[in-house]
Order: sequence, then structure tokens, then C-alpha cells
Amino acid sequence: MSCFPCFGSGKKKNAQADAEQSEGPPEASRMTPPPAVSVPAHATTASASAPMTRADAGLINVVMPVLGHAENHAPSTEDGSLPLPIAGQAFAFRELAAATDHFTPYNLVGEGGFFRVYKGQLEKTGQTVAIKQLDKHSFQGNNEFLTEVSKLSRLHHENLVDIIGYCADGDQRLLVYEFISAGTLEDHLFDLTPDKKPIDWCTRMKVAHGASQGLEYLHEKANPPVVYGDFKASNILLDAGLTPKLSDFGLAQLGQAGGNAPVTAPMMGSFGCCAPEYDRGGQVTMKSDVYCFGVVLLQLISGRRAVDTSKPVAEQNVVTWAMPMFKDQRRYHELVDPLIKSEYPAKALNQVVAMAAMCLQEEDSVRPLMADVVMTLGFLTALPPDPPAASVPVPATPPPASKKDKVSDHSDSSSSSSDDDDNDDEDNDEEDTEDQ
Repeated sequence: MSCFPCFGSGKKKNAQADAEQSEGPPEASRMTPPPAVSVPAHATTASASAPMTRADAGLINVVMPVLGHAENHAPSTEDGSLPLPIAGQAFAFRELAAATDHFTPYNLVGEGGFFRVYKGQLEKTGQTVAIKQLDKHSFQGNNEFLTEVSKLSRLHHENLVDIIGYCADGDQRLLVYEFISAGTLEDHLFDLTPDKKPIDWCTRMKVAHGASQGLEYLHEKANPPVVYGDFKASNILLDAGLTPKLSDFGLAQLGQAGGNAPVTAPMMGSFGCCAPEYDRGGQVTMKSDVYCFGVVLLQLISGRRAVDTSKPVAEQNVVTWAMPMFKDQRRYHELVDPLIKSEYPAKALNQVVAMAAMCLQEEDSVRPLMADVVMTLGFLTALPPDPPAASVPVPATPPPASKKDKVSDHSDSSSSSSDDDDNDDEDNDEEDTEDQ
């Protein structure tokens, strides 16, 4: 019976709660966001004071401006606990359209599986930039795009192209990079015009070493590590000093962020550069990047394209063509680009070809780490230049004879002539004797 007062008091409390609910929430509660949404401490009071719906709460970490600047979007992490600020400037679409003259074809400098690259000039600063316009159908929402851009904006290395900013205006998705003036590695290896001098052996090794350092940074020093996914000669840009800078790194993950793009989309146009495990099952790993680096290293040595249908069938794939020569060190010189002629150190060639063969191993587990590749190529570039390997031996020029040598030669010749005269006299005497 003692329980009835409890039930009675409960009814009274419920009635009081119903009355409070009918009167409506206090004014202060209308100004407070739902407890499930974490608002960063640096957010403005204006963004925190507006009433929000559930849809607004799900997008607060995407569209919330920080300190009144649109460029400081703060996409949330996967667990939604901490914001990830973007270390780059946010551009309006109209700014980038004006920079590229509304994306006219004559400003188009490159094209990939799901993006186009335009050269542009920013109106505010006058800076020349490369603007990568991504396929708008490759993404489902802003959050995935901004999260990937946040990761890319934290990657800084002397052998990587710096990202300046981005655009997430409406359904437009664009990335803004520094512009690299000397073009791609392909421009300096293939289809050279008669007035364009081919890059020499030392420059090729400098490019290989720098590219390996950029790839090592992505694999072993970036946090989180980045799998390149589409490493090839056309993605290696060269500045005015021919220093290599890797571009399009991380776009393999970015292209799949929306889920609409197929798995093979990031590798489109890379036939001949892909690792065997990618051809078998579409798997892209760090060891796949090592294989792709081996293809580029072989291209630097040979000056050949990864796939060239203009050559005989057995030579169309550069890896298939090189495999027999990998097995015989005496044939390594056959791999060298004819444009280099014999102007390369033979000792360094042996080690570079051996490194390329290791990167191109069929089994990914036996391929080297990029740190090992960097160490080997760095050692070769630090060596003093060896005498060039000569295909035809050059006869040595005899030193000029001194006066004493000339005198001795003259005496020798005179003595030899006198001996010859004596022999002739003896022969004549013998002939006279026979006649008698």
C-alpha cells in the first residue's frame, strides 16, 4: 500500500511536465544546438545561436565558417570527434572561372580519368596556377570531398606540387595547385623536336632521385600514409631547374570518395604502368607504387614509352622488352637511350638497371621499399662522374719524341744502315767466290 503515494506523486510530476511542454520550451533552449553536434570553440557566436534542424546538424562541420572566412571549412573526422581544418584557401567558382577565361580549351593543359587541368591566373594576386576541375558526378557530398582535401593540404615536400586551395561551390569541385613551368617528364623524353636537346644521364638520375624522395615521403613520412595509385611519367612535373615534383598524388582516394566512380577510374590511361596485382584484382598498394616507379626508372634509362604500338610486337611493352636484358649484365648497355649515345658512367648504369629490375619483380613482397630506392639513387648521384663508356676504343696518341730520342733514333738508323751495307758486301764477296 505504501506504493500508491509513489504512483500518485508520479502522476503529479507527469502532469507538471505535460503542462510545461504545452507552454513551450524556454527561449534559451531554442538558441542551443542539439547535444549530439559538437561545435568547435573557435566558431562564431552567430553560427551557434541560430536554430538548427537535424539536417543542419549533419552538415554543420561542412559549411560552418570559422572567424567569418569561407576558406576555413572544418570537415569532421570519421568518428566526428575532432575537426580537420584545411590548410588552403577557399575560392568561389566565379574566381576560378575568371582565372581560366571561363575554362576555355586553349587554357587546357592536361586531362585525366575524372578531371581536367587548366592554366589560369588569379586576379587578386596575379599568380599563375594550375586548376584541376574534377568530375562533379564522382562525389556524393561535400563532407567526403573536404575531408580528402584536408588530408592533401597537409602534404608538403620539395618534390610534391603544393596545393594552394580548393573550390566547393555548389556542385563544383576544383583544386588549385602551383603551376610548374617546364611541363611533364614525358615532354623531355619522347617525341623531341630537332631543336630540343635531350636530357643527359646526370639529369635523368637527378629526376629519378627526386621522384623517389617524393614517393618515399608519401609512403613513410606522411600521416596518414598515402598510396599514390597512378605514378607515371606524365604525373612527374619539372620546374625551371628540372627539379621533379609529383602531381595528382592522393587523387586515387579522392576519385572514389563519392562511391560512384569505378575502382579502376584512378588508373585510367595508365596501361603498361600498372603492377601485376592490379591487373589481376584491382589492388593498389605501396608495393604497386614501387612497381610503377620501376617502369618510370626504366623509361628514364631507355627513353621508351611504357607502351609503344609503333614498335615490333615483342618490343611494344617496355618491361617485356627489357626482361631478357635484365638477366645478362653484358647486355645492360642495350637498354640505354640512343640519344644519350655513350655519355653515361658504365658502373652507375649497372646499379640503376639492377634497381629497376628489383622494382619490377612479379611478386610484390620481394620489391624494395622506397627508402631503399632513395638510398641507392642518392649514393649514385653523389658519386664523382666516371669516364664515359665508349663503344669504340680510341687509339692512344704517342707522346712527342725528345731531342735525345731523335739522336738515338738517328744513330740506330745509321748503325742499322751500316750493318746492312756490311751484309751486302759479304754477299757480294760470296757471289764473286762462286763465280771463280
